[in-house]
Amino acid sequence: MAIRIIVKEPDSVLREVAKPVPKITPNIHKLLDDMADTMYDAEGVGLAAPQIGILKRVIVIDVGDDNGLIEMINPEIVSSEGEQLGQEGCLSIPGLRGDVKRAMKVTVKGLDRNGDEIVITGSELLARAFQHEVDHLNGVLFTDLALSVYREEERQRNGEE
Repeated sequence: MAIRIIVKEPDSVLREVAKPVPKITPNIHKLLDDMADTMYDAEGVGLAAPQIGILKRVIVIDVGDDNGLIEMINPEIVSSEGEQLGQEGCLSIPGLRGDVKRAMKVTVKGLDRNGDEIVITGSELLARAFQHEVDHLNGVLFTDLALSVYREEERQRNGEE
């Protein structure tokens, strides 16, 4: 396991569409382990493989709830409902935040590290994290969707959180 370097905007890899994983190999297991280590080290709640320069459809998420670490290969959002407006940031765009409208609840289908199909339904922060990470797999950044974008320190200076 290792901590990888997180790719920062404007690196073009962040704008490319990641390729499906055709077969789960020991390299995919190592990728999942490294992604989790990297996400935790950076104090993030999610990470997509393109954020470490690898164009594979792999994500890891841990929003601190009962689900713990979620590892998903070839994730796809199969249903969504409701709406929420909330603040987002991104490990690939340090210092920027934005207000992004997302679905309140999503169901995501993919494979776990053993190749077994998993289906997870999440709401609020987990739903937001799933949508944010799946967007990364499609070359979309939160700043593309944000109603407003601002520097983190501007909000803190103005007494907002």
